[in-house]
Amino acid sequence: MKKLILLFLLIPFLGIAQDKGTHFEHGLNWKQVQEKAKKENKYLFVDCFTTWCGPCKYMASTIFPQEKVGAFFNKNFVNVKVQFDKTKEDSEEIKSWYADADAINAAYKIQAYPTFLIFSPNGELVHRIVGGGEADAFIAKAEKALNPETQYYTLLKKYEAGNASPQTLKQLAFIAEEAYDQGNAAKLSAAYLATQTDLYTKDNLEFLGKFTQNSKSKGFQLMLKEPGKVDAVLGKGKSNKILSGVILQEEIYPHLRKPSANLDSLIALAKSKYPTVDLSKSTELLQVQFYQNTKNWPKFQSSVLAYMKKYGTEVEGSMLNSFAWTVFENCEDAECVASAMAWSKRSVEDTQSKEPAFLDTYANLLYKMGKKEEAIAMQKKAIELVPATEKANYQTTLDKMQKGEKTW
Repeated sequence: MKKLILLFLLIPFLGIAQDKGTHFEHGLNWKQVQEKAKKENKYLFVDCFTTWCGPCKYMASTIFPQEKVGAFFNKNFVNVKVQFDKTKEDSEEIKSWYADADAINAAYKIQAYPTFLIFSPNGELVHRIVGGGEADAFIAKAEKALNPETQYYTLLKKYEAGNASPQTLKQLAFIAEEAYDQGNAAKLSAAYLATQTDLYTKDNLEFLGKFTQNSKSKGFQLMLKEPGKVDAVLGKGKSNKILSGVILQEEIYPHLRKPSANLDSLIALAKSKYPTVDLSKSTELLQVQFYQNTKNWPKFQSSVLAYMKKYGTEVEGSMLNSFAWTVFENCEDAECVASAMAWSKRSVEDTQSKEPAFLDTYANLLYKMGKKEEAIAMQKKAIELVPATEKANYQTTLDKMQKGEKTW
């Protein structure tokens, strides 16, 4: 009986704990949600997500349940989640929103996930946030939706009505970029630059760099013609990095989707079209990634070894770990495995042995190189750090190592 009484006493507290996060509406359709926001004189916050979107899942599982996030959004918004893909597992409530989701998509052109649309209490779209983020930063982004001076669509209307001061144009260009509104970002950035008499100030060149998205843009042409003058202000190699990104985006990436794509030929053509731009670093990394994705292991091995020999000191933890793990799984050459082990060791050291995935990679490479005892010790460290939900997979690897079985 005492246990039963204690359970009843706990129920109210459990309810309180569950209510600390962000409250999203249920059982209402799009029209009813809008009516609720108007009645309560609150902004309407719409979380546009898909079931396959990793950042969407992170926001749902980690950010929105936080007490401080809930306190902010529950106070200022009526909140609703809208799923934009369709799956066999969808509940009846999700299905009831299919038509509304299609209508919202058609009206507001959702191009990336997660996208968060914010409407005024009267139902007018005033702001858009694209992409998630950590709690404090995300709250700061959402706060802009509450102020007409920082609401994207409110400012855009002022601009279209003739408020075209340079400062307004510059501010709007940045907000458009954040909102994933590439069309307006290009138009607004070009309009701002047209008001500037000196493009070679640090501020203007940094602005140019951010909004150089294609080879026809002012920034691309300026950096192509006078890279030295740009680098004198922004730093050595800055113009080449920006130009390389645009060239790969236009001359190589679109063609890689074709089954008959020949990466080496595409690189040669790009280099012949832009002989003054050094594409080597960008294209050599692209070769590594392309052969990794297409599972061409002989070419991957030669390209990754060549890339790391030239640029290895600049490569950071995640990429070091990715390269090392791919070598572990797919390359048998002892020299290549030894190189990968050195990269993996660096990733572990750079993260102060706190990243279990990196420790796991290093343990497997040690094991493949015959260093069994070191490998087992390293795998045990990884198991200590890994979340409970992943411990079983790491333990399986440790068990194989202890039995002398292959882990690859």
